[in-house]
Order: sequence, then C-alpha cells, then structure tokens
Amino acid sequence: MPAHLLDGKRIAAEMRRQAAAETARLAASGVVASLAAVLVGEDPASRVYVTSKTAAAREAGIAERTLRFGEDLSEDALLRTIEELNRDEGVDAILVQLPLPRQIRARRVLEAVDPAKDVDGFHPLNVGRLVQGIAAPAPCTPAGIMDMLRREGIALQGLRAVVLGRSDIVGKPMATLLLQAHCTVTVAHSKTRDLPAVCREADLLVAAIGRPAFVTGDFVKEGAIVVDVGINRVGRLEDVERLFPGDAARRAAFERNGSTLVGDCDPVTVPLRASRFTPVPGGVGPLTIARLLLNTIELAERRRGTA
Repeated sequence: MPAHLLDGKRIAAEMRRQAAAETARLAASGVVASLAAVLVGEDPASRVYVTSKTAAAREAGIAERTLRFGEDLSEDALLRTIEELNRDEGVDAILVQLPLPRQIRARRVLEAVDPAKDVDGFHPLNVGRLVQGIAAPAPCTPAGIMDMLRREGIALQGLRAVVLGRSDIVGKPMATLLLQAHCTVTVAHSKTRDLPAVCREADLLVAAIGRPAFVTGDFVKEGAIVVDVGINRVGRLEDVERLFPGDAARRAAFERNGSTLVGDCDPVTVPLRASRFTPVPGGVGPLTIARLLLNTIELAERRRGTA
C-alpha cells in the first residue's frame, strides 16, 4: 500500500497561523517582531527564497526589510552591514541568504551575526547551545521537520533514525534534534559502506544528501517513515518520464518550465515501502519558512526577556 503523505503545506499553514497569533499577542503589548534579510548577488533561487520568506513574514505581522546588494559586494562591506544590523535595536532577527558570492567567506559572515539575532541558528555559539540542549534558535529546516513529526503525533522516543547527509544546515542539527527526542541516531553519507543496508535499519529516514532520486525503495525498511529534504531540478524529459510515469500534470509542467522538482527520494519506489512520506514539492519546503517565522518571534521575546 502506498505511503500516507505527510502534508507539509497543511502543517506549515498551522504554524503560520500560530505565528500570526503570537505576533498579534506581542503587538498588543507594544512589541513588533522584526526580520532583516540580506541578499547578495543575483542567484535566481536565492531571490525566490528571500521573497517567499519576507512575504510570509509580512503576512504574519512581522516587520521585515530586505537589504539587496550586487554580486561584486566586498566581504568587508557585508560585514559592516551585519554590524549595523547587530546594533539596530529595531531588528530582532537577521537572515543572511546563502550561498554568497565567491569573494565572501560565508563562515566569517555567519560568525559576525549577533547570536541573539541569528534566526537560522548558524552561529557557532547557537550550534553549541543546540548540542547542549540549551534554548537557542535551531536551523529552520530540521526544526520545521521536528514540528511536523510532533504535530502528526509521531512518537519519536526509541525510534531508530538514520539521517542521510551531514551538512551543517540540515544533517548535523537534524541528528542532534532527533537525539534530544530520544531516538537512536545514525548519520550516514556518501562514504558510508553499504549505504542501502544502513538506511534500511531506520524506523525514520531523513534524506538530505542533495542528489535527485538517489534513495530508492531498496534503502527503505517496510513501514518506515521517510522525510525527503531534497529539492533538485531535473531538466531531461526521459528523467521526468522515469520518475513520474503517467503523471500528465508533471509532464505538462515540465514542458512549460523546462524542468521539474524532485527530492532525494525516488517518488515511485520509496512510497511503496514507507508508511509515511513527504512529497516534493509540498513537504519540507513550506515547513522551513513557517519555522523561520516562529524563530523570529522567539528571538524577539528572548531579547526582551519574555521567552
């Protein structure tokens, strides 16, 4: 029997309503939560992401502004901008959209953000706090996944979890959050020996390896919960027909756009073995933006000592 879909859109809508209610509550006490987004360069995906994030913030009643810079911005100039935002008492949360242009070292920029305004939870101080279980903003994608699992009533304690991918943005914080939820966690990656066998041990498999349809049904234990974090574009018609056989709507969208989205999981074979499964699109993506809103509100409260 095909997997039951974990509807990220529906859960994200619940989270966004929660964010709007909390923003209204703060506003009633004279506090306006605020988000500053920094976008450097002309990367099309980054521009779409920032636009989506700031639009969601406005919808929730969060004050937002976007600082846009050209591709040739220097690292020192960006660091000066970050310092100005750090000092600005009207800014509660700072978002630096990645990737940054080559001449700018992302690590140096992320370390320059005030940890108290680090909405993405990327500053080393917040990473350390997360590992130690101390209150701190957690990276939005893994935190959003945890929100989804809890709202779906999935009991995590005691589950064997495998996180496929070891990035600082998703894989490592995802493993930390699952460990704190009392899962037994394995972090696997491209160098893991007999990778399908390791993944088949999972009651909960989180795929975040960044390779289109890499995880097939052979990676999945019967009845496992599978969360697909991947967002990959495929641009060949033969791939679309292989990955989405008989899906006329998907083919029509491909013919209009010249590409289509696929996750890290094979959309044909994985749902046949999983009990629950996140689709792409409509699974994890909306959760990331919704969690960004809640992180912004939490930072606003912590800065005022009300969290």
